[in-house]
Amino acid sequence: MARQPKKSNSKLWFLVHSWLALPIWFFVLIVCFTGMLAVVSKEIVWLANPDVRASKPHDDAERLSFQQVLDAMHKAEPGLAVRFLSQPDGSHFALEASVTRPDGTNPMLYVNPYTGEIQGKRPDFNFQAFTRALHGWWLVPFTNGYSWGWYLVSLLGLPMLASLVTGLVVYKKFWRGFFKPVRTGHGRRIFWGDLHRLAGVWSIWFIAVISVTGIWFLIQAILGDNHVTISSEPIVPVIAREQVPQTADGTPAPRIDLDEAARIASGAIDGLEISFISLPLTAYSHISMGGRGWYPLMFQTAEVNPYTRAVDSQFLLGDRSALEFVTESMRPLHTGDFGGLPIKLVWFFFGLVLTLLVLSGLLIWTKRTAQATAAALKRSERPARVRQPRETTVEAQP
Repeated sequence: MARQPKKSNSKLWFLVHSWLALPIWFFVLIVCFTGMLAVVSKEIVWLANPDVRASKPHDDAERLSFQQVLDAMHKAEPGLAVRFLSQPDGSHFALEASVTRPDGTNPMLYVNPYTGEIQGKRPDFNFQAFTRALHGWWLVPFTNGYSWGWYLVSLLGLPMLASLVTGLVVYKKFWRGFFKPVRTGHGRRIFWGDLHRLAGVWSIWFIAVISVTGIWFLIQAILGDNHVTISSEPIVPVIAREQVPQTADGTPAPRIDLDEAARIASGAIDGLEISFISLPLTAYSHISMGGRGWYPLMFQTAEVNPYTRAVDSQFLLGDRSALEFVTESMRPLHTGDFGGLPIKLVWFFFGLVLTLLVLSGLLIWTKRTAQATAAALKRSERPARVRQPRETTVEAQP
């Protein structure tokens, strides 16, 4: 009897391997979807919460200066200690003020930049914080250094970059696909395949940006957890005691106001648009302020002595090394948080395209794997055919 041919288990193991990859696909899909939402999460909060809006009391209203806002806040709450004032990226947002109240609480307040009115308090964990935490580190807490959720998400930059390179290798003359229409009426496989290729071609630059910056977040975590820094930002010493003038009763002399400090900093740094100010915490602290300059991806800062009116320290674009120029540009490039609402909408749109790209790839892969599994099950149910030996003619020996 002829022996039955031995079945190979390689296809079976390949199918098991394919199904085990399903959770990874869903993980990538959720990361892309939450990243798309995180880009415009602040704008979504603006739509939902009137306290976040910079509403004009009338059409001709002009914005108050930082000092005028500070005076209005102190008038509304005399016991308030303001530590920080910031204008988010976009004039339609209210100012954000970090304060300490007499009861010891430290809320972040929304302040109208036209009236100085305190409009409300930012929740400790709102929609913006939720989407960014879910996308960035999957809500895993930071207990000792960077959380493992941060590593898990940032690791995706490596296969994303690899998929971009391999996709360009597989898709020959990809530039022809920019205006290739998506075929409908030819079945789901053709539709999702065309959509996958079209989305991939148009998002080449975006995938490159997101994957490279994602890899940087991985490197950043490794450097941070090993206490390695590449920053050249100077450490600003406190103001010397002898530089603090005193009044007749021995108390420190009044400091210059925020507007005067802003004028000094703007005069010392060409093109500086001040968007945040840190108020002195003690009599020996500087007025710290900063904002964007000609290069929108990075901030410049200045430390103004509130007594001598001198800029005791500054950290400008020219003070950065070439490596810092690259690394400090990574986060705004990843989030699209550097050019106001127009840039955010571009990042949101291509985040949607990237999400559709992953979804279409997931559907194509799932359908192929399901078809291969069904075919394998049919083959296993089929009775094995026994090969019959061929008839041979035996010649008589003389």
